[in-house]
Amino acid sequence: MKVTALIVCAGRGTRMGPGAPKQYRQLGGMPVLRHTAIAFLDHPDVTDVAVVIHRDDLALYEEAARGLPLLPPVIGGATRDESVRLGLEALAERAPDAILIHDGVRPFVTAETIAASIAVLDGAEAAIAAMPVFDTIKSGADGVVTGTIDRSILWRAQTPQSFRFQTILAAHRAVALRTDLPPITDDASVAEALGIPVRIVPGSEDAFKITTEADLRRAERHLRGDE
Repeated sequence: MKVTALIVCAGRGTRMGPGAPKQYRQLGGMPVLRHTAIAFLDHPDVTDVAVVIHRDDLALYEEAARGLPLLPPVIGGATRDESVRLGLEALAERAPDAILIHDGVRPFVTAETIAASIAVLDGAEAAIAAMPVFDTIKSGADGVVTGTIDRSILWRAQTPQSFRFQTILAAHRAVALRTDLPPITDDASVAEALGIPVRIVPGSEDAFKITTEADLRRAERHLRGDE
């Protein structure tokens, strides 16, 4: 199976504070994105890797990716779902069998999760890596608890999210034409909007998303083996 990893790095998140975008912050002496890319480049089941970037980040990207055998970068759009769609369109001519769509700021994705995300596509069109919810979850309004949600049916979605390439390309094209949908926050939501069943494979607590300075400090500790 020909498998491409599409790493999404076009965001301009502000929660990290001033400085370079979070995907280009230093982690253990190299940019976060470089750690993420290497995780996929080193995996024997991944054929090639492409990255979607913000148009203003080309110099940062070139520095982060120096020497890595990546496909040419793709310039993203105004939203995450648009950026992913543009990334998929850029890969349409290569037409891989499967695509792994991954957040650039999840550098500690495990080889086991990557393998499971690919293997599940032998019998499915779409899948996500996810973790069960163990905390008690409450609903609330105006500072008052309104109920307790059954956590046995809840999952924390992670990435990679894996798809048969033609399935998710067609889904993104269709969803881009619709105006009746709530904001799209992941690619499984694109599949769900069109009624495509999405399987779940085990994620990892290591695959946390670096969004804030506290997350970056946690990542440094993780890299040192302190947690």
